[in-house]
Formats: sequence, structure tokens, C-alpha cells
Amino acid sequence: MVGVSRPAATEPARPDNVPPTAARRRPLAVLTLTPLLRYAVARHAVPAGTDRRSGCDACDTPIGLDRPWPALGPTARCGTCRARIGAPPYTVELVTVAALAMLLLAGPPAGELVAAAWWLIFAVPLVFVDLAVHRLPDRLTLPAAAGTWLLLGLTALVDAGPAPWLRATAAALGLAGFFATTTLLFGARGFGIGDAKLALGAGALLGWYGWATPVLGLLLAVMLSGLVALGLLVTRRARWSSHLPFGPYLVLGTVGALLLVW
Repeated sequence: MVGVSRPAATEPARPDNVPPTAARRRPLAVLTLTPLLRYAVARHAVPAGTDRRSGCDACDTPIGLDRPWPALGPTARCGTCRARIGAPPYTVELVTVAALAMLLLAGPPAGELVAAAWWLIFAVPLVFVDLAVHRLPDRLTLPAAAGTWLLLGLTALVDAGPAPWLRATAAALGLAGFFATTTLLFGARGFGIGDAKLALGAGALLGWYGWATPVLGLLLAVMLSGLVALGLLVTRRARWSSHLPFGPYLVLGTVGALLLVW
């Protein structure tokens, strides 16, 4: 069992006097954001050095918040030529539902729940973008990290005290520094700078619960990526020189570690 340092088991104060059940229902509002999450995938799933996608790749029909359907709906089809745009049909919606179900069933305290929900709002499209084009854009990683850090800071201010927040800050910087160092030392063979920026938010969430929790999340991520890489090698779908995205495994490792401590 991983040693976890948690705030005292007292009823958390709620500045807005929202009952616990109402506070836990708030993440359900994220379901209404699934078109925006799909939009983020469609816009950012482009090769590095390429501007954000502004239209259908097949027929150049513009896509945007002013033209949300049907390209940004769950079927992910262009309204003109019916070509697929962005993530496969219904996948963003299914992953979002799974993430919310995890949050609601695990039932962390309200402040921690809101911080985790904020991070997952950005982590979901980041997973799809990294799988598609092996990049983690700043427009998603940096707001994820900043919002998570601020929400945890608010939770510390209202209820938990400064200790877990300071530890979360140090863990975020430490985990991101580890990823950045591998990039500087090993170049393309190390983790990417995008992974380091994603690790800022992940490290903050995990560090809130103790020093061992970020290590656990990282170990889970490395184990998952190693198992997948081994499977791809055995089936000859990848080579030793292949570069595999690590962002999805970092997200899964973070979620797995959180489930173990909640």
C-alpha cells in the first residue's frame, strides 16, 4: 500500500455552501462540453509545425464553433463530403463518460474532484491528439496545468492548509523536470517537452496525496507503455526505432494512481 499523506478527515468547508451531493454532480456538466472536446481534437490533431486545422482535409469546408454540426458531433463527419474529421466516431464521448463515471464513483472531496475534473477536460483531447500526431499542444497542456494548480491552491486555502498544495507544486515541477531532462539528455529518444508540460498537471494532482503517489503514477505509465510497446514489437507493428506517444500512458498512469489513493 502506497503511503499517502492526506488532509485531516474532517468535513471540508465549502465557501458556496453547496451540499456534498450537489458538489459531486457538478462534473456531469462536462458532458455538455463533449462537442468542444471533439473540436479541440479536430483543431489540434495536425503535424508539428502545422497551424491548427480550420477545415475539412478532403473538401476544405470550414469547421469551427460557428459550424459545429455535423463535423463536431459524435459521428465526426464533414457536412459536405462526409469525410471523417478528428477522432473516430463516439470515442471522445465514451472516454468522457468513463472519466466522469470514475470521478463520481471514486468520490474524492469536492475540491479535489473539481481539480481532477478540470485536468481531465484537457487530458481527454490530449490523448487523442497524441495518438494521432504524436504531439501535445501548449494550448491544452498549459491551461490544464495552471487550472489544476490554482484549483488545488483554492482547496488548500479553504480547507486543507498549505502543506499538500506546496507538495503538489514541488511534485509538479519535479515530474516535469524529469521529463524535460530526458529530452535534453537523450533528444528524440527521451520524453518530449510536451510530455513535460502534461506532467505539470499530473504531478500536481498526484503530489497532493503524498510523495510516493507521483512515483506510482510514473511507474504505472512506464509499465503500460512498455507492455504496449512489447505487444507491438511481437506483432511486428512497430520497430525498436519507432517512437510511440507517451501522453496517453501518462494520463492512464495518473488516473490509476488516483484511483488507488481515493
